[in-house]
Order: sequence, then structure tokens, then C-alpha cells
Amino acid sequence: MKTLITGASGFVGSAVLRKLIAAGHDVRALVRRNSDRRNLHGLVVEIVEGDLTDPASLQRAVAGCKALFHVAADYRLWIPDPTTMYKINVEGTTNLLRLAADAGAEKIIYTSSVAALGLTADGSPANEETPVIPDNIVGHYKRSKYTAEQTVLRLVTDEQLPVTIVNPSTPVGPRDIKPTPTGRLIVDTLNRRMPAYVDTGLNIVHVDDVASGHLLAYEKGEIGERYILGGENMTLKLIIEEICSIAHLSPPTIRLPHNLVLPIAWCMERWAAVSGQEPRATVDGVRMAKKKMYFSSEKARKKLGYSARPAHAGLVDAIEWFRENAY
Repeated sequence: MKTLITGASGFVGSAVLRKLIAAGHDVRALVRRNSDRRNLHGLVVEIVEGDLTDPASLQRAVAGCKALFHVAADYRLWIPDPTTMYKINVEGTTNLLRLAADAGAEKIIYTSSVAALGLTADGSPANEETPVIPDNIVGHYKRSKYTAEQTVLRLVTDEQLPVTIVNPSTPVGPRDIKPTPTGRLIVDTLNRRMPAYVDTGLNIVHVDDVASGHLLAYEKGEIGERYILGGENMTLKLIIEEICSIAHLSPPTIRLPHNLVLPIAWCMERWAAVSGQEPRATVDGVRMAKKKMYFSSEKARKKLGYSARPAHAGLVDAIEWFRENAY
């Protein structure tokens, strides 16, 4: 049986790809022509070139595939032209899922994000049923993932597409080649570019546990259901202290108020618009940091048999990989 995966050259996608191969899937990977393919080296996988903004290439990619793992997404907290992000995350997802179903796909796993879910007012862990207030969604990435997830749920209801949704939290670990915003946090800490921190919190999970959760959702997940694939809820202060402990560094001790960081992030964005280089801090990132992004994976644990190792293990593997690859 042929299985198509998108985003296989990326961080989460490459972890899912390895799990699929290990499980015996005959895998085809949709890869952009100019993508960095280091994460595919040495793997037995059929590679087809295409793009989520090119429906003709998607139609070629889904031909003959009975399963689809749609992991690809435009994940950036700052983007010069947000139109591109919506074309990829919303329109591209809609086109791909419809084409896959038309081609005979019997099961589709769509990788959403906890960014598409609601947060609790008191900072306690949110779950799949925590209400989302659309007007409170911060940033184009979160808005695009929320819109995409709502669209996918409508496709399940209105067009009977066989989609199960997974919502990874904040993955860390090896092969974060880009790196992701969280990967940059780790790299900046290792390179002593994190002199201070803000009061926020994240749910940290090993990327390989997220990948295992994808396969569990494929094997046991119900159509139209969502499953959070998370790990350990940690304050940013604790995350940075853990990174520094592993790397034998002294952690920063200065906590900056959010309102003090906002104008700094605004200036960085203005400079980025001129230089074309992604800013180290973004206005949306600071605004999101005002709430602790804590989540519960209890549903995935009960329904899928999902489990995640302590965040320490993911941070160790991430630090080792970044060091080995000269980040």
C-alpha cells in the first residue's frame, strides 16, 4: 500500500517519515523542488516534486495512494507577505485532502497544531474541547492553522473525507534543520544570545513521540476527531534553565516584562522588513507569550495509547544534534 507524506524534509515530517518506514509503509514523499533534503538522505522513499500551491503537482502526488499524512505547513511567527501562508496552510490543505480522497485515500492524518486550539483563562492545561475565541487569535500562523482545521472539520462533515486530526504541541529534538522558532530558542541559548526571558510557558514534547502519535492516530484514531500530541508543561524560565544545565552553561536571571519587550520586537520587525532577515523577536511572539500555552494529552493517552517521555530527553537530543551540526 502506497502512503503519501508531505513535509517529509522538515522537522516533524522527517520524524513521521522514519516511523512510517519502520512500520513497513511504502512511502512517497512530496518535496518542493528547492527544499533542503538533508533529512531524507539514506532513507528508502520515493520522492516526487510538487508544491501545496500547485494543484496539478498534488494530483500527481496522490495518485495510487491509500493513505496520506499531511504534515507540511508554513510555520513562521513573522512573514513579509502573510498571503503566502494562507495559500499553503489553508488552500493547499483543502486542495490536497480533496484530491487525496478523490484518488481513493482511505485514511488521512492531518497535522494541525495546538495553535488551532483554545487556551484557558487561568493557565491550566487546555484540551481538545477548550473553546476558541477567534477574535483573540494572535498572529497569522495561528489564524491560518485555526482556519485550516475548521475547514478540514467541515470537509469531514460535508464531504465525508476520512480525516483524523493531530495537534502537536511544541516539539524539540533532532533534525530541526531550519530551525523552528523553538529550535532557534535552543540555539540562541546555547550561543549565549538569551540574556533574559519573559514569563510564559510551553508544552515541550520530543519530536519522535509526536511522530509515534501520528501512527497511533492512523491505526486507532477516529474520523473527525482531534488528538493533542504533547508532553510536559514548563515555564520558559525552566526550559532555558534545563537547556543551560544540559549544556553546562549559566542560565539568564533577568525576567523582562512583556510590555518592555514589545517595542524591541517592533523595532526588530521594522529592520527585518528592510534587511529581509527574520527577526529574533516578533510582536506576535511577545503577544502570544502573555499566556501560558499549556495542554493536556489525556485524550490521546486514553484513546490511542499515546505516551511521551520527559521534556529533558527531547532537549538533550536537540542540543546534541545542534552541536553535531555546528549550529
